[in-house]
Amino acid sequence: MTTPARDPWAHLRQHTSARIALGRTGVSLPTRELLDFALAHAQARDAIHLPLDTDGLCAELQQQGWPAPLLLHSQARDRHEYLLRPDFGRRLDAASVERLGAVASEAPDLVLVLGDGLSALGIQQHGAALLGAIRRALDPALRLGPLVVVSQARVAVADEVGERLGAAAVAMVVGERPGLSSPDSVGIYLTHAPRVGCSDAQRNCISNVRPAGQDLDTAARRLAWLLGESRRLGLSGVGLKDHSGLPLTGLPAGSPTSRLD
Repeated sequence: MTTPARDPWAHLRQHTSARIALGRTGVSLPTRELLDFALAHAQARDAIHLPLDTDGLCAELQQQGWPAPLLLHSQARDRHEYLLRPDFGRRLDAASVERLGAVASEAPDLVLVLGDGLSALGIQQHGAALLGAIRRALDPALRLGPLVVVSQARVAVADEVGERLGAAAVAMVVGERPGLSSPDSVGIYLTHAPRVGCSDAQRNCISNVRPAGQDLDTAARRLAWLLGESRRLGLSGVGLKDHSGLPLTGLPAGSPTSRLD
């Protein structure tokens, strides 16, 4: 009796949720893998369309000691328009502009903005905990502006928030486009001297923030390091490289799963 050949990819499955070493039945995928794929696809679609429970999020934030967040909305009136018109998600609606104009505060060093983005699920599950980690990691001498939550938000909407508040920098915590194994992923985008019209090249991105990816505490420490360097150099984006030495996960640097290679 011939022993089946061992799949050289099989042992790698313990290190990643990527779809490798799935096996086959004839020329097709095994039924289990096909059903797992359909479930992951459904979870990704649900994450995109799930509305953000701003009341629940605000209550959780206030339980952590944050003041009541400033609730704003982009020019995208609903999820359908948000998905069809990304440009509408990058600017605030008129009511939000008026609300920001009524805020009286000294020009802050940093404004923290939460946005549903393409995964309200990620913000709902991890947003408050991530903000808590960020607060612990930041220099306590920093002047923080009002905490802002934006619905139907794209990354660039934070530029307008930061500009109208006169902030030296803005950090946008936003739900990322779901992958087929990561419907709850969150990204952090740091922009120095935010203003309407900033390009993506002027931002630093900390991606795949979630318990199964880059853990919350490590991401918060990375943001604090980048912000410190941004303030020292007076810039962000392609001119600011991450030399923090922090791992991609909470594991010690050099651990097999803390590296990309």
